[in-house]
Amino acid sequence: MRKLNRALLLSIPLYGLSLQAQQSTIYTHQLKDFDRAITLYNDKQYQAAQILFEKTKAENQDMDVQADCAYYIADCAIHLNQKNADVLMEDFVEDYPTSTKSNQAYIEVAGYHFSQGRYKQALEWYDKVDENGLSGADRERYNFQKGYSYFNAGDKKQADKYLEQVKDSEKYGSQAKYYLGFMAYEGDDYKKATQYFEQVEDKEKYSEKMSYFQADMAFKEGQFQKAIDLGVPQLPKSDANEKSELSKIIGESYFNLGQYAKAIPYLKAYRGDKGKWSNTDFYQLGYAYYKGGDYENAITEFNKIIGGKDAIAQNAYYHLGESYLKTGKKQQALNAFKNASEMEFEAKIQEDAWLNYAKLSYEIGNPYQSTPEVLNAYMEKYPASPYKQEIQGLLIDSYITSKNYKEALTLLEKDKNPANRAAYQKVTFYRGTELHHDSQYQEALAMFKKSLGEPRDPYYTARATFWKGEEEYNLGAYNEALISYKQFAGMAEAKNTPEFKNINYNIGYAYFNQKEYAQAAQYFADYNKSAAAKGDKVRYNDALLREGDSNFAGGKYWPAMEAYNKAIEQKGTDADYALFQKAISYGFVQRPEKKIEDLTKFVSAYPKSQYADDALFELGNTYVAEKQNDKGLAAYDRLINEYKTSTYVSRAILRQGLVYYNASQDEKALAKFKKVVAEFPGTPEAVAAVETARTIYIDSGRTAEYAAWVKTLTFVDVSDADLDNDSFEAAEKQYLQNNTKQAISTLNQYLAQFPNGISALKAHFYLAQSYYADGLEENATPHYEYVISKSKSEYTEQALSRLSEIYLKKKDSAKSIAVLKRLETEADYPQNKTFAQSNLMKLYYESQDFANAVVYADKVLANAKTEDRVKSDAMIIVARSAIKTGNEAKARESYGKLLATAKGELAAEALYYDALFKNKDGKFEASNAAVQKLSKDYSGYKYFGSMGLVVMAKNFYGLKDSYQATYILESVIKNFTAYPDVVAEAQKELDLIKGEEAKRNSSINKN
Repeated sequence: MRKLNRALLLSIPLYGLSLQAQQSTIYTHQLKDFDRAITLYNDKQYQAAQILFEKTKAENQDMDVQADCAYYIADCAIHLNQKNADVLMEDFVEDYPTSTKSNQAYIEVAGYHFSQGRYKQALEWYDKVDENGLSGADRERYNFQKGYSYFNAGDKKQADKYLEQVKDSEKYGSQAKYYLGFMAYEGDDYKKATQYFEQVEDKEKYSEKMSYFQADMAFKEGQFQKAIDLGVPQLPKSDANEKSELSKIIGESYFNLGQYAKAIPYLKAYRGDKGKWSNTDFYQLGYAYYKGGDYENAITEFNKIIGGKDAIAQNAYYHLGESYLKTGKKQQALNAFKNASEMEFEAKIQEDAWLNYAKLSYEIGNPYQSTPEVLNAYMEKYPASPYKQEIQGLLIDSYITSKNYKEALTLLEKDKNPANRAAYQKVTFYRGTELHHDSQYQEALAMFKKSLGEPRDPYYTARATFWKGEEEYNLGAYNEALISYKQFAGMAEAKNTPEFKNINYNIGYAYFNQKEYAQAAQYFADYNKSAAAKGDKVRYNDALLREGDSNFAGGKYWPAMEAYNKAIEQKGTDADYALFQKAISYGFVQRPEKKIEDLTKFVSAYPKSQYADDALFELGNTYVAEKQNDKGLAAYDRLINEYKTSTYVSRAILRQGLVYYNASQDEKALAKFKKVVAEFPGTPEAVAAVETARTIYIDSGRTAEYAAWVKTLTFVDVSDADLDNDSFEAAEKQYLQNNTKQAISTLNQYLAQFPNGISALKAHFYLAQSYYADGLEENATPHYEYVISKSKSEYTEQALSRLSEIYLKKKDSAKSIAVLKRLETEADYPQNKTFAQSNLMKLYYESQDFANAVVYADKVLANAKTEDRVKSDAMIIVARSAIKTGNEAKARESYGKLLATAKGELAAEALYYDALFKNKDGKFEASNAAVQKLSKDYSGYKYFGSMGLVVMAKNFYGLKDSYQATYILESVIKNFTAYPDVVAEAQKELDLIKGEEAKRNSSINKN
């Protein structure tokens, strides 16, 4: 209820309250001064009278005279408003308790306190008065002043009792009726209040106050036009507070009459309760703007209604949603309609809000729950809705457009409605592609098979067939992949798919990996003739190389060289490999001079190539085969000196020894053989060196010297050499025939018999490979460790690769890092080097060694051959490390690059940070656009979606939309309890915003 401040009421002048001089009967005596004082007192010359009374009191010892003088002295003090007047009268009562003037003294003291506004003290003295001893005038004064004092004290019952006794008084009647009317007004007895107000005779004195009361009463009784008619004329006469209250009455009256344009200026003029508006106040002004089509101003007012939980709030949020739609702000509209749909105060408003919420979820995506879930919920809640058919159509489409395939699949598998089977085919297909991008190939394969189980749309049947082949290929089932690829190629709809342009390339690889090189070469050649190849330089370059490799492996060297030449002309990735392979091919077509020419060109052009040591080794071999021993030895020397970690070093030294041996330079040959044995003990090259050295020693008759030397070697047992070779040959035969169980048994027997045997290194490697193939990785580990503990050999790289995989699977970071670092350094195959670098990057990040994580991520990104998926991993490592170390500039750069290539969860993360950085830059609209894209395209990634919503809330608060900000934060707190860190951040932001908004909105509960 709207009320005036009581201070306003008390400011009304209290008329007729001056103290009346009382005529007293003076004892008969002959006191001249006393009589003179009485005359002065009656003439209201109180100062002169008081002086004479004081003189008489001092000179006369008669108790009655003194009592009378004391009374008049005090009464004069009251009339003169002297500071000690009340004390003087109180002293009189105390000193002369039997005086006949005591009752009059009580009323005079009470009147004095009343005149000073001390109503509590006045009541204390009025309570002592004997009403029966009062004259008519004093009785009226007594009743009015006591009634008003009770009124002031808030005791309306007692006030009413005394004021009722003077309502017909000529002197006090108007005032009494005014206050009786006000008390009736405060008690909501408007009929009684009106009666009293109408009887106030001196209306001009009270009109300013009564007009407000009457306007308010008219408003509360629903007489809105009357409230306006009474209130408008009163506005110019009112003070600031009254103007605020009257403006509200007038504004609400126009509002209730539907005259919204007239209501607006008055509603705006209201200053609120203690400077604060309520949700109702904001709603009325907002709705008035809404009805006038001023949607921007409507939004400004509606969005100040925070945390409303009543019918007014439901109405406000619904119309706020409509206002947002009118201004094209669909994300904001979705939130407003969602809020209104969750309230049950008005069923029709709730249903309409639900419908709008469902449609907007389909149109722009939903950050809180999947769009299919929203649409299904609407149909469950309103099964008889006239929009049911439309919503069902949207539901089916939403399974695709929402891109939340995981949740959509869950809903579809619960609902076996035949009408949804076409959607099921598409959803399983797209879910499969998601799993593929996350490298979950087995799960992706299962999903594509489900899609093929519902062959409703030929387009998606064709695509699912292709991707089924992709997963089979990724899982190493090359023949199954080939069958799938060919099925796809034979489908009529295949030509209309994006996958068709590269199908020959994929088939080529399927044949290539099965070593069916003739077919592989044909499909790679067909692909390379296509328009698709010309538009994809990276794939075209790779296909040229594989066409060359396929022909090379099939012994068709001239066609191979033709393909390699085209790859060289492209100047793309692996041009060095193409040149190397072309040079080797010349050797097979008996063109050694061309082979030497190209190998020489190669080592000059690509000294840092991974094939540089291969080229030098082949160059040396070719020179020797062409009887150019000096050049051959020089090539071997260059290899030995410049590529010290190469696996060819031991072979090059052995070859040098053989060159010297064949040239009958036995001592030089022995020196080389012994160098191989000393630096590469236990390797096949060392074994061959010992065998050839044995021939030299025997031919020169130095068998004793040979025997002495051989005894120093741990890997050669001369007496058991034949048995050693026979035993290993038997074990190796089982291994090469893929008889894994028998190979494990015979290799273990060999190593038990010859722990330092001639073929111990090879036996350990074969045994490790056999255990690994049989799934016994724990058993394989010590054998791989044996291989990498020896000098570098042809088995070292593969052992390092397998061992790193085992350690990674066991999550043994320390051992993984050690082995991967060796693999990075010693690998000849680029894929192994990339594998090592990408996993080192991840391991360093997981161990919070962000500096090294970034070093390796940069290495991965610098490699042109790195797959997009691995590049995305590298970019995310760089970005996350930058965040962890507070390097925001680096994080911005990395997440920006990631946006262009990332898929799935990485894309969701990149979008979240894109939104966050834009928020920090004050680009609130652009930041919201990023969050909306995150919500629509990556709704399955709830963690980043929830963090994105917190950023969106901050954006809206930055845009001065408090409603959106608080509603989003409350929704996060309610819907994302699985992420306590996000909820805590949301709660912190919500508390901050509510604290600020509570300064202007009285309806906000900060708790």
